Amino acid sequence: MLYFSRWKTVLIWAVVLAGVILALPNLFTQDQLVNLPDWLPKKQLALGLDLEGGSRLRLQVDKDHLPDTNATIAVLSRRLSELGYTNPNVEGQRNGRVLVEVPGLYDSQLLKDILSLTGELHFQMVDDSVPVQQAIDGTPPEGDEVVYSFDDPPVAYLVKTEPLVSNKNFVDAQAGIDTATQEPVITFRLDSIGADRFSKATKANVGKSFAIILDNQVLSAPVISEEVPGNTGQISGNFDLSGASNLALVMRAGALPASVTVIEERTIGTDLGAAAVASGKVAALVGAALVIIFMLLTYGLLGVIASIALVVNVILILAVLTLFGAPLTLAGVAGIVLTIGMAVDSNVLIYERIREDRRAGFSVIQAIDSGFSRALATIVDANVTTLIAALVLFTLGSGPVHGFALTVTIGIVTTLFTTFTLTRWLVSVWVQWARPKEVPGALLKLVPNDTKIPFMRFRGLTLGFSALSSIAAIVLFAIVGMNFGIDFKGGTMVEIQSHEGAIDLDDVYSRLEDLNIGDIKIEPFKSDNRALITVGSQGEGEDAEQTVGVKIRGELQDDFDFRRIDVIGPSVSSELSQAGMLAVGLSLAVIFVYVWLRFEWHFALGAILATIHDVLLLLGMFIIFKMEFNLWSIAALLAIVGYSLNDTVVIYDRVRENLRRYGSSMSLSALLDASINQTLSRTILTSLATFLALIVLYLYGGDDVKSFALILGVGIVVATYSSIFVAGPLLMLFGLKGKDVTHNGPSAVSGQSGV
Repeated sequence: MLYFSRWKTVLIWAVVLAGVILALPNLFTQDQLVNLPDWLPKKQLALGLDLEGGSRLRLQVDKDHLPDTNATIAVLSRRLSELGYTNPNVEGQRNGRVLVEVPGLYDSQLLKDILSLTGELHFQMVDDSVPVQQAIDGTPPEGDEVVYSFDDPPVAYLVKTEPLVSNKNFVDAQAGIDTATQEPVITFRLDSIGADRFSKATKANVGKSFAIILDNQVLSAPVISEEVPGNTGQISGNFDLSGASNLALVMRAGALPASVTVIEERTIGTDLGAAAVASGKVAALVGAALVIIFMLLTYGLLGVIASIALVVNVILILAVLTLFGAPLTLAGVAGIVLTIGMAVDSNVLIYERIREDRRAGFSVIQAIDSGFSRALATIVDANVTTLIAALVLFTLGSGPVHGFALTVTIGIVTTLFTTFTLTRWLVSVWVQWARPKEVPGALLKLVPNDTKIPFMRFRGLTLGFSALSSIAAIVLFAIVGMNFGIDFKGGTMVEIQSHEGAIDLDDVYSRLEDLNIGDIKIEPFKSDNRALITVGSQGEGEDAEQTVGVKIRGELQDDFDFRRIDVIGPSVSSELSQAGMLAVGLSLAVIFVYVWLRFEWHFALGAILATIHDVLLLLGMFIIFKMEFNLWSIAALLAIVGYSLNDTVVIYDRVRENLRRYGSSMSLSALLDASINQTLSRTILTSLATFLALIVLYLYGGDDVKSFALILGVGIVVATYSSIFVAGPLLMLFGLKGKDVTHNGPSAVSGQSGV
């Protein structure tokens, strides 16, 4: 295991070098990149909207026009280009959904106004041969229709159905101010067909009116005073200069082939994104530094090797993200910090096995060789269970869930690479060069060697406590329920900051209450000049939710800056809640199958029940402390699912190994106690390393990240408890015997597996 051929050595360092080269541009500014050698890549890590600032909109194409989605996407892209955005992301999703992401956006309301406008513009002759009220009361004449204006109250017009000109006839349109009336107008230019039809119509209908109709509403109905020759003209109507500019842009870009509805909006101010970048860098650097110091104190020289591998691990994660252009989000930073904490687990598993085999009488080289060999199966099992949870999150998740799952997935792969190639190579070189007589010692010893704690003696008490706690959590869920955030129940959340001085929360509340927008909650946020406004779901469809955001902007925009705006419609909130439940259920089911295939049904059922116990206890914490349950909470829960199973699988691997070794010669109670004690050092060290990273996340992350880190911290305590005091006793409850594993399951080197 410690021998490396030349080609393997070259391959390992080629991968490391490629990672360094790909990640290197991220250390420089755009101006500095120009001065770098031409052979170096210039591509930098893409930042998500929550780090760069910008707006994410999810649009729903009209259900009757789903085949027109790709035409719709083309028109939306042209409109964004007309707005001056050079790097927006517009992509189609299932069921006629369109995702629009615009980094660095300065006016999300403008974006919504432009993109949600269908833009069907027609010139249609007004029919004055019949009074309009008569047409309304009866049946409009053949070839006519009744159309209403934008006015409040609206004015009805009887117009000819056949348009004089339509969108396809407009070649150009520009907004401006009429010098005579000082009112906003749109100057347009028609193609030859439109110009000819419009000229003939105005010549034949002098003294009559024609209606300018946008999206089936009349903008204005000017009287034709004379023939309009040529291909240019002006539109005036019920709009200000901003509205005229928007309409002119839509006329240039073209009408949408199908109407769209905004069903989700998430907008982050650029200053908030910059602050998140700064805090993310601090969290990652400080977290890595603390974990490295911990490894140095715990494992000495072996800790140095683990730290080198850890740094390379992070570099490879950044390199992969850079190479594929995957945006790094704030949740992704949290995933990297968590990976830093959990990546040391593989090294801890190996190093603890090395120390154990050395104490058993192995030579140093034999202990090192067996440490890597016999830890292989456990490390693979533990990481695959975590990978399953991450892949389910990546597939079903959105927003922060997706970003977190992406970095965790990449981190698991890079961790396996660095552990079984780079770390092993570095140890091999050290062994060949130093010819050590002893395994390196440590300054810090947290768990004594050969502990003999009688864990199974307390199994009745711990299983009883866990069963009652789980039942209590279920009862609380049924009676009290969860404090769901707008992600899962819909609604609007706005973070505001005053232009000057502290915010008078009572004044803001009274102003918003007059808007008649339903249940309003206002609370101070971080400082007295900032506040968080939450408005419950309107329960009246997608447009009603968007109206809330518009009303809040209109009321408060003169006095406050809008740092963040989240508007979640009922369809999205319903899908997010369903996807969240499906993600947890599916991950548990797939992991159950994997553990069953790798072990036996006793282990699979024990692992899943222990994990369900952890999830229930965490849900109980949400209910008791009335913590908001949102997308970050789903990410945290599934992270704990992976961590808990990782912890349980490590212990179960040792149980299986001891069952093969001792069979029926040792009572199951004594065997379980021995297995847990033998892996106790690894359990404590891994939990502490992960805790260090989470403490940094809690201190330097934003509010969402802080809540995420808190849930994970509590979850690690619960998972550590359940892997020792629940998962082990369950094997006794299921009647596990030595014959159940003697001939089943794969084995590692020399017929042994485990930690």
